[in-house]
Amino acid sequence: MAASAEIGSILAGTIPSGGDHAGLAFSRHVSRAVAVSRGWSRSSLSFLGGMVVRSERAVEKSEGTAVSASVNGPASVLGEQKTSNMGVFTNSRRKTKIVCTIGPSTSSREMIWKLAQKGMNVARLNMSHGDHKSHQKTIDLVREYNAQSEDNVIAIMLDTKGPEVRSGDVPQPILLVEGQEFNFTIKRGVSTENTVSVNYDGFINDVDVGDIILVDGGMMTLSVKEKTVDVVKCKVIDGGELKSRRHLNVRGKSATLPSITEKDWEDIKFGVDNKIDFYALSFVKDAKVVCELKDYLKSCNADIHVIVKIESADSIPNLESILSASDGAMVARGDLGAELPIEEVPLLQEEIIRRCRSMQKPVIVATNMLESMINHPTPTRAEVSDIAIAVREGTDAVMLSGETAHGKYPIKAVTVMHTVALKTESSQLTSISHPSLATEVLVSHGEEFFQSHMSAMFALHAAIMSNTLGTSIIVFTRTGSMAILLSHYRPSSTIFAFTNDKRIKQRLALYHGVLPIYMKFSDDAEETFSRATSRLLNQGFLKNEEFVTLVQSGTHTIWREESTHHIQLRKV
Repeated sequence: MAASAEIGSILAGTIPSGGDHAGLAFSRHVSRAVAVSRGWSRSSLSFLGGMVVRSERAVEKSEGTAVSASVNGPASVLGEQKTSNMGVFTNSRRKTKIVCTIGPSTSSREMIWKLAQKGMNVARLNMSHGDHKSHQKTIDLVREYNAQSEDNVIAIMLDTKGPEVRSGDVPQPILLVEGQEFNFTIKRGVSTENTVSVNYDGFINDVDVGDIILVDGGMMTLSVKEKTVDVVKCKVIDGGELKSRRHLNVRGKSATLPSITEKDWEDIKFGVDNKIDFYALSFVKDAKVVCELKDYLKSCNADIHVIVKIESADSIPNLESILSASDGAMVARGDLGAELPIEEVPLLQEEIIRRCRSMQKPVIVATNMLESMINHPTPTRAEVSDIAIAVREGTDAVMLSGETAHGKYPIKAVTVMHTVALKTESSQLTSISHPSLATEVLVSHGEEFFQSHMSAMFALHAAIMSNTLGTSIIVFTRTGSMAILLSHYRPSSTIFAFTNDKRIKQRLALYHGVLPIYMKFSDDAEETFSRATSRLLNQGFLKNEEFVTLVQSGTHTIWREESTHHIQLRKV
């Protein structure tokens, strides 16, 4: 059995002065040694447009010892590199994706179209509000938009309500004053000046004397002073207006409710019937509930990915197993900051992003990103910085909740998020971070390594080549796996992911830097590549004579032989 691969990497050197390439130089050494299980790499030198290029063919042999590789530091591109005489061009498309919650402010056809045009990549259905009829309307409108749009696609995410503990209905807001005594009762329908009901019978058992109860994530706080069989007696610490059905948290604790309620199962079935793209599963405490949902989806033959919402105190000790069982994560900072000390939230956000990236899973940063824009046309400077920090930390997506669901300025909110993310991305130095893969390359041996990590190795080198030359990446994928791997290494240019599966096209809309495009594949690789580049030229994504990095690798082959992987530098 033989496996071969071609990798091009720029050797240290300077383009000769004069001619078409005058002044174009690469001063950094970015050649790569490639380790292939049970084989040695053969390399040769060639010239491409005045540049010295190493073409490496890695051949797997039936016998021999594994060779470890030393990988030079991360490749970086000096200077702007927007255009050059060679035709190298780095486009300025935003790579961090935007999730928009659809609600009364944005549920019309006109508003969904405007959100999509301004930057929405994923439409979120919040099952805590609305009914199946209203959410069905949103799904139908998004599908209509996708059917009409060739160069853009919107994925659909259903966010379960989860086991929320809420206060009962009140005929009018109750004013809570600091130092006042106020009670919560598990008796239904109670609403007086000093007592209101809660929707959860286990509330009495979940709280203890001395606990801090937060209303609406901390807008009001109360201290538990005493409890009886059916009443929790509190003292108001921070007052405010208590309205109907307010969310209640106990700091440092999670409610002993099942993560998936009966209502959630009804909503999940609604999602299966409508073939949505993602579930955002609320209040996940352990991996067991994720496996339970995945088993159900498997029994329904439903290809829907599960994004876990990290928002409860109980989820943090089980974070590793929860993320491993899931298809991605959402940092739901509202409830997370209510159940845990708020100063821990930024650290947890960074940690969750880091872990998801190391597992090659998408991550979304959510809650309060542009909260002030619910009522105001411009954001606070702190909110702008919040978006920029999430982008720099490497999140796949940032999310708008009330800002687009019921806010006064939903289009302006999306525009602000788009411009801040784009500006932040443009200011970041180009680099490829791959400590986990580098370690695996050095210590792994045998067939298992070759099988499981070959695609990841090629994605890494394709990203390095793209960054070094400033080229966009083109990949053809049936499952989306190679596009996801490429996204994981965060190349500075766009990943044009062509797929012949519309479900995969929609799913890839969530991943950082990926622009998914639906196109039928023919049996002729060159003919398909020609149609793809013509389409990108016609839509203005590429320029004539521009170079692109073409990747033919991944778990499933399309045109290449099973044992062969390619990375090519091609001129359009």
